[in-house]
Amino acid sequence: MLVSGASRGIGRAIADGFAKRGARVAITGRDSRTLAAAARELSPPGATVLPVPCDVAEVDQIQACVERVVAELGRVDTLVNAAGVNRRQPAETYTPEQYDFILDVNLRGAFLLSQEAGRHMIERGAGCQVNVLSLNTHAPLKHVLPYAISKAGLGTMTRGLASEWGRHGVRVNGIAPGFILTDLTRKLWSQPRMQAWSRVNTPLGRLGGVDDLVGAAIFLASPAAAFVTGQVLYIDGGVSAGISWPIEEG
Repeated sequence: MLVSGASRGIGRAIADGFAKRGARVAITGRDSRTLAAAARELSPPGATVLPVPCDVAEVDQIQACVERVVAELGRVDTLVNAAGVNRRQPAETYTPEQYDFILDVNLRGAFLLSQEAGRHMIERGAGCQVNVLSLNTHAPLKHVLPYAISKAGLGTMTRGLASEWGRHGVRVNGIAPGFILTDLTRKLWSQPRMQAWSRVNTPLGRLGGVDDLVGAAIFLASPAAAFVTGQVLYIDGGVSAGISWPIEEG
């Protein structure tokens, strides 16, 4: 299997979950040193974790990445598109370069990687792809509009590829994390007002952790989900179930 953006955060947790269950995992990231360190740390006894440096914003690197994974692991039976970037600021302040950076990684790169891996899956007549979406796929949050655009597009891509590739035996689904504590979001969620807001708006009353996403990814890649395609599974503690408002309890 192949997990993009797996040197840290959600991608790393998903790669670790599969490796611990005996999968042969290739992981990608832009920084070769960080990626190599992650591969060493994610390798339980007897497991195969192959680091393959790849910037998904660069099309030539995507092709080389998939070719190497197929050559060294034999096939890509599961692809997890977890590579993603974000910048928080008002919509009117984004430069064209910032917009392109976010869309090139989150949406264009995900499509091109899905496309490249998908060709091999179509040829084999089997395969599974899992895209990491967001609450922003459901509704955009303020001050992350290019990110929200990319994740909304990724949701449409998930359904579109599922519709086209189902006849080839290839399933495509998505998992949409809610408010997840990672190294990149720790500063945001360390603010007391943000912690209080998340507790009010999350029915389960806590932030999620990266490990909360592993089971869903494993399920979607497993035979248990053999009749599941084109779906988005929200792992959000119930945030997308409804809107919280300041009405008195009781």
